[in-house]
Amino acid sequence: MLGMAVNRYIDIDDAEAVLRAIRLTPPKKPIDLIVHTPGGLVLAASQIAHALRGHEGKITVFIPHYAMSGGTLIALAADEIIMDPNAVLGPVDPQIGELPAASIIRAVELKKPEHVDDRTLILADMSSKAITQVTSLVSQLLQKHLPREKAEEVALLISTGQFTHDFPITVERAKSVGLPISTEIPSSVYQLMDLYPQRGAARPSVNYVPLPKSP
Repeated sequence: MLGMAVNRYIDIDDAEAVLRAIRLTPPKKPIDLIVHTPGGLVLAASQIAHALRGHEGKITVFIPHYAMSGGTLIALAADEIIMDPNAVLGPVDPQIGELPAASIIRAVELKKPEHVDDRTLILADMSSKAITQVTSLVSQLLQKHLPREKAEEVALLISTGQFTHDFPITVERAKSVGLPISTEIPSSVYQLMDLYPQRGAARPSVNYVPLPKSP
């Protein structure tokens, strides 16, 4: 079994490290991934999610506290998501700069295009494309567990700005939409988390821990 931990914001360096670990893992070998993050770059999270989805062995994602935004995107690629009963996921709606893509589009709709400057119109066009792209990706990931129609329904729910970006998706809500959630999180996950407190100091964000094969 391969153990990995993703901690803090997810960036391109994190994606490179995780992709390397997945590449070095035998195809049928299970992967356990601990995810504790407020999110990060869509590109980086998408690369990790695609790589996990393509791995033949079972993918288990452990969420001891929270996996928001890009962290949720990664979790959706798993065969099983094991959460602390009080842990949360989050919406994956795109953010353009510091603004929600859905809100940029809504602002243009309210003011009417003829009353909006060119830069905002360009941002609205980018926002529309970003939402379409993320919704499609989420739907693809969810079809690993759900029928296509249900996957598309859930993708629209969490990708199109129906909630604020920091809205907590609880275990109960995640289960209610059909995600493969359990709450039997091992004590060893909490023990590992204690070794990586988030205090803002510079430290590696990804840790690759090769574990001996179980008998």
